Amino acid sequence: RENFIRLCNPHLEKMKEDILYHFALGTGTHDFPALFGDVKFVCVGGSPSRMKSFTAYIAEELGLASPGGDYPNICAGTDRYAMYKVGPVLSVSHGMGIPSISIMLHELIKLLHHAKCSNITIIRIGTSGGIGLEPGSVVITRQSVDATFKPQFEQVILGKTVIRSTNLDEQLAKELMQCSKEINQFNTVIGNTMCTLDFYEGQGRLDGAICLYNEEEKLQYLKEAYDSGVRNIEMESSVFAAMCNLSGVKGAVVCVTLLNRLEGDQISSSHDVLVEYQQRPQKLVGYFIKKSLGKV
Repeated sequence: RENFIRLCNPHLEKMKEDILYHFALGTGTHDFPALFGDVKFVCVGGSPSRMKSFTAYIAEELGLASPGGDYPNICAGTDRYAMYKVGPVLSVSHGMGIPSISIMLHELIKLLHHAKCSNITIIRIGTSGGIGLEPGSVVITRQSVDATFKPQFEQVILGKTVIRSTNLDEQLAKELMQCSKEINQFNTVIGNTMCTLDFYEGQGRLDGAICLYNEEEKLQYLKEAYDSGVRNIEMESSVFAAMCNLSGVKGAVVCVTLLNRLEGDQISSSHDVLVEYQQRPQKLVGYFIKKSLGKV
């Protein structure tokens, strides 16, 4: 059964041309079905360089590596986001925080719609702060919660507060967990992910430029988060989940933890260790894509 992207915007049908400004792409200048029509998997992450390295990794895994390993940035006409494609896999950077990934997702969802893509799976791969987990653990998100541990994304639209669900595809999470068991290379859990609006005060850190609470209050908050089911903290999952739900797209969030926030605030692992940690979500998602395509 073909599941196409669901656009929740009737105004788009009246437009002669749709310019995806932050991608430097447009329906009047680019043939979206020819460029992207075969896409089945979209992987998104904060860093352009990380998404380029993921493209090279998945190309090798799928046997689609190009001579010299050159993967041009499809969005080279802008410096907002980077986009790479190899076979059925699209790899896109989204920057840091809800506003940045939200803008990217609006244009990505429209791109997939204009390209007439179907049966799409979108996975965010990234880094996070863990709660009660050893550094290097991978968290597959069950649902994204806000800073008060509620599974919702709250946005003000036309002066009114709109609340949207942040549940993620349960079956997809189970399939990813099974893939991790088959790889058997690192600790992986399914848990809730807390999405915050800030890296410092919003996540209860003691090392920002401003901090008007004490360590005891911080630890009490993080333990309450843990008791509610939260296993990691990042800054994009809530709007990601909400927009996937509204668009009828299967979505997952797979993040590695760089530290245990119950034991400190600053990331102190060596560069080499952090690089290896950051490869873990790529390995898991890469294996999932290979398995989905019958190449395992």
